[in-house]
Amino acid sequence: MSLFPDPLIIERLTKNFGARRAVDGVSFSVAPGEFVALLGPNGAGKSTLFQMLSGLFVADGGTARVAGHDIGLEPIKALGELAIVFQQPALDLDLSVAANLRFQTDLHGIARPEAMRRIAHWLERFKLTERAAELCRNLSGGTRRKVELARALLSQPQLLLMDEATVGIDPASRAAILADVKTLCRERAMGVLWATHLVDEAEAADRIVVMAAGTVRFDGGAKDLMKQSSHPTLLEAFLHLTKAEAKA
Repeated sequence: MSLFPDPLIIERLTKNFGARRAVDGVSFSVAPGEFVALLGPNGAGKSTLFQMLSGLFVADGGTARVAGHDIGLEPIKALGELAIVFQQPALDLDLSVAANLRFQTDLHGIARPEAMRRIAHWLERFKLTERAAELCRNLSGGTRRKVELARALLSQPQLLLMDEATVGIDPASRAAILADVKTLCRERAMGVLWATHLVDEAEAADRIVVMAAGTVRFDGGAKDLMKQSSHPTLLEAFLHLTKAEAKA
């Protein structure tokens, strides 16, 4: 294991549901400070992959290492180095913003003085300080997402997983969250894996991994994908690469 292992290394990861192979030999990595977009149509296997990385599903084959820890052999250490914001909101809407954040620090066993320092930092970072006492039920969808992002960052993860985390929020909030995560990725040398089916979100990434029908179809830069497919836009290149699945 190197002194500074990559936040994520996936090698030939596989998951079956009966006769259907949802994830089929997927391999790629995320380096420190790298923002990687996992781009694919609905049903590509992105969510299944994330559920394996977050410990909700056990892989049928292959390995995934988070900050050098094999999630199959050292799940507690691996999961301790990552944080995830799922598509479905996970806040307790009947608790305040601050109470949701305190609950998260308690789950991670963070001592209260350090917990309060971290909470204050992220409330200020996302301009939520004045809303700390508000019930999450009364917040807009975009503001709830900021609270969820703050909550994820309290554990100081080396890997941040964003699973279609901007679905259902307004365009301005979506752009703001994307910009915030990109900035934090570089500031904290944190690896980010951003799953999306929205091409405009993927355009902002350092690298794009395209998934379709459970397999990786492309891994590289947006310009390389357009050149490879001989299409002038990323949207056209993506649709060309996944056209068989789009027709299904």
